Amino acid sequence: MKNLKMKAARAGLDLSQQELAEKVGVSRQTINAIEKGDYNPTIKLCRDICVVLGKTLDELFWEEQ
Repeated sequence: MKNLKMKAARAGLDLSQQELAEKVGVSRQTINAIEKGDYNPTIKLCRDICVVLGKTLDELFWEEQ
């Protein structure tokens, strides 16, 4: 499932995929894959992304059933 919440939060801070990737220590391709729903990140990576984007895990990664 696409992660549009993460993409919107990143765009809201005017961060490119490359800039976010550098801040959390992964490749741009990893950020792209997470946003496209092709990659399920580790909890550590999720937390790192949340810290950079100023969001909670629930705000970015919780999916309603």
